[in-house]
Amino acid sequence: MRVLVVGNLVLDLLAWPVEKIRWDGTVWVEKFVRSVGGNGANTSYTLARMGVDVALAGAVGRDTEGEELLSILRRVGVDVGGVKKVALPTPATMALVKREGSRAFVHRPGASREALKKVVAMRGYSHLHVANPFAVPALRVLAPEFLKKACQAGMTTSMDTGWDSRGEWGKVVLPCLEHVDVLFVNEEEAKLITGAKSWKAAVGFLLASHVVVKRGRKGAVVDGEVAAGYPVEAIDSTGAGDVFAGAFLASWTRGNSLIDAARFANAAAAMSVLELGSVAGVRGYAQTIRWQTARVKQ
Repeated sequence: MRVLVVGNLVLDLLAWPVEKIRWDGTVWVEKFVRSVGGNGANTSYTLARMGVDVALAGAVGRDTEGEELLSILRRVGVDVGGVKKVALPTPATMALVKREGSRAFVHRPGASREALKKVVAMRGYSHLHVANPFAVPALRVLAPEFLKKACQAGMTTSMDTGWDSRGEWGKVVLPCLEHVDVLFVNEEEAKLITGAKSWKAAVGFLLASHVVVKRGRKGAVVDGEVAAGYPVEAIDSTGAGDVFAGAFLASWTRGNSLIDAARFANAAAAMSVLELGSVAGVRGYAQTIRWQTARVKQ
């Protein structure tokens, strides 16, 4: 199984813990951390760490931050040959993280504005994952075409929606769904995409082949079936949704059922929030299975 991920790459700078901001004042924190970030980078990193043959397509700047990101991704085995280097700066996010894990972001899109302006070649891949079409301006328009071409090539497909700062929601996502095998969405995103009053009602309007609703510490719901979560004392929830998607695909593409893939992904996401940074808590496939098995026995 060879997976192609299309999405953004971001260098994250995280400050922890930040309980409140005082303008014209100073807030002392215990940690600053630089981390891989961005939906595309986080998901492909997770897939590679879990032994999946994965390539990433996106863009970074011609700067030291871009080289830093590419170097980290290469080290875990991500094929970054499809990542363009452009004149704009590498995307960056400042994340202010509370002690219990919730966070606020300030984001510079930078090179993402020049990413994925045409459908990339997909020969040799068996699965396409679109990591947050809202995070890359061109994907807002081209995501349906990416997914359609993948289906025509006989590939399976998935998409993780993410947050839309422009508020276009269903305008972007709904045209994609006829070509999506697995759709990842959280409760709030599901409501905003469909206009439904509850996430359960929203699922009926999300006409992908399979809908996976991510519910944080509550776990996930896959086509109406509940996969219970693994409650932990979170330090940082940044990137946990991307880790969930990557881990889900790492399990599903090995031939496991959708619900078993969700249980595995819940474990991977729970492990990820135990450390500061999107992918610092990501472990290999076997190590994640051992952690999951130990939690089930408790």
